[in-house]
Amino acid sequence: MSLNISSSNEDENEKRAGFVAVVGRPNAGKSSFLNWIVGEKLALVSHKANATRKRFNAIANHENAQFVFIDTPGIHKVERLLNEFMLEEALKAMTEADLVLFLSPIEDDLRHYEEFLELQNPNIPHIVILSKTDTMNNEQVLKKLLKFNKHQDKFKAIIPLSIQKGSSQVYLLESLTRYLPVHPFYYDEDILTTSYLKEIYKEFIRESVFKYIHKEIPYHTDILITKVNEKPDILEVYATIIVERDTFKPIVIGKNASMIKLIGQHSRHAIQKLEDKKVFLKLDVKVDKNWTKDKKSMKSLGYEV
Repeated sequence: MSLNISSSNEDENEKRAGFVAVVGRPNAGKSSFLNWIVGEKLALVSHKANATRKRFNAIANHENAQFVFIDTPGIHKVERLLNEFMLEEALKAMTEADLVLFLSPIEDDLRHYEEFLELQNPNIPHIVILSKTDTMNNEQVLKKLLKFNKHQDKFKAIIPLSIQKGSSQVYLLESLTRYLPVHPFYYDEDILTTSYLKEIYKEFIRESVFKYIHKEIPYHTDILITKVNEKPDILEVYATIIVERDTFKPIVIGKNASMIKLIGQHSRHAIQKLEDKKVFLKLDVKVDKNWTKDKKSMKSLGYEV
């Protein structure tokens, strides 16, 4: 089911390619959506808000179309230098994309979409993805669709989606294709992401930190990949978990190193699944006080502030 998707008379054999920004409030499920649409676990997924910090590109190809999806940090209020960077990443993606997908969980209030409209460039087309529709019945889904009617002159389409109930990636990609510009493919068809593998390893470790450590600590934590050795029979990854306060370090390590072992096991499993080979992962913990507010520290961790 979709609304406002018009037919096109364009030559169906023409190649189309474009950049598609996936935006929404924090913890809207953007990274899960991106992993689903490309059919591979690439982006960090966490139930905690604001886990994604940088733009992350993942590539999906369907027939004569190539989609370069851009995962973005959630649109949120700025509190620290790191938050300022995250918001700027989302806004850049929205202004540089050929198409924007606004991910709106069905239980959300319309105000999140209206806040997005205040930031969105009206010259760049956008589509509303009404996600998690499996949590409501058909009548409730229809009611929510009708609430968007007052903004129907703003979006190109609104598409209900339920990953849990097996919504079709093919249907969604075909629905989006008509909004991509006619353009040769940007990347070879076997490329899944433009990110370096080091960045993916880093995100897998950050995801593990978010999974096992609670409260505010993950938001004051980052990962530095210090060395990667690729051997014929094993991949060696050496990384340092950066924390902002002295009191965080023993929590990340845990009693008898129990927590860092748990983080390491979860991260190693994710890297092994991606690489399809045995992985050795060595984790250390280091304190860099107030790194989320210090430009020099943030630049050393890859944030261009």
